[in-house]
Amino acid sequence: MKKLIEQQYLTGERALFKAHDLQITNTTFADGESPLKESRNISLEQPIFKWKYPLWYSQHVTVDHGLFATMSRSGIWYTKDITMTNTTLQAPKLFRRASQIKLEHVHFADAEETLWNCKDIEMTDVQATGDYFGMNSENIRIDGFNLVGNYAFDGAKNVEIHNATMMTKDALWNCENVTVYDSQIVGEYLGWNSKNIRFVNCTIESEQGLCYMDNVTLENCTLLNTDLAFEYCSNIDADIVSTITSVKNPISGRIHAQAIGQIIMDDSEIDPSQTVISVEHESRAPHAV
Repeated sequence: MKKLIEQQYLTGERALFKAHDLQITNTTFADGESPLKESRNISLEQPIFKWKYPLWYSQHVTVDHGLFATMSRSGIWYTKDITMTNTTLQAPKLFRRASQIKLEHVHFADAEETLWNCKDIEMTDVQATGDYFGMNSENIRIDGFNLVGNYAFDGAKNVEIHNATMMTKDALWNCENVTVYDSQIVGEYLGWNSKNIRFVNCTIESEQGLCYMDNVTLENCTLLNTDLAFEYCSNIDADIVSTITSVKNPISGRIHAQAIGQIIMDDSEIDPSQTVISVEHESRAPHAV
């Protein structure tokens, strides 16, 4: 049975260091670093965290209707098995080298450098604003995601995303094994240097996106204002239900679109016969060689 701590105002460094088996309700953790460092089996209901490093090296933690103020930065590192629901996080650099993370109805107001080098992540109905979200993390499943911030998921592995809206330059770089379903992505240079990437029923706008990739699949996707696409991509399998502004120097595979404004093949080391390109309607611009 958990001991109850209710409506407390806690200050000082390591206020509840190595605490375990606690139900903490309506409690504010004010000035003082690392208030719950090395804690175990902690349930937090309507907590307010105001200072740095609140949950480091913790295990088996639940947070419901929590508030993490700006100075609770770098708040959840090296923690294992944490579930967070209905929570608002104003601080940057939350979640690093943590695992078994479940987030539901969570708002990251400043998600800069958040969820770095983490694994085994489930997110449902999450909003985030900030650059470098999800860097080098793995085993991620997302349903309902709204992101504004550049360089998302750089170096991520084993990612499945459903029903997302992402405004993010240079997203999904250096990734492996990513599938994105029923989503809208707006941003330059999408997906470079990644492999085993699949988009299903997505709308994408990306200047010079989808380049330097291996095994890239697009199923029933719309590419808006997307130019110089598929440069140095191999093993392409793309069904595009819109016009592609331009395609440049694909290495191998298949590209089918409603129309392609321009096909540019100007690298003598690439064999054009290795890529089959077909359209529903003739493009208005000639091929460039």
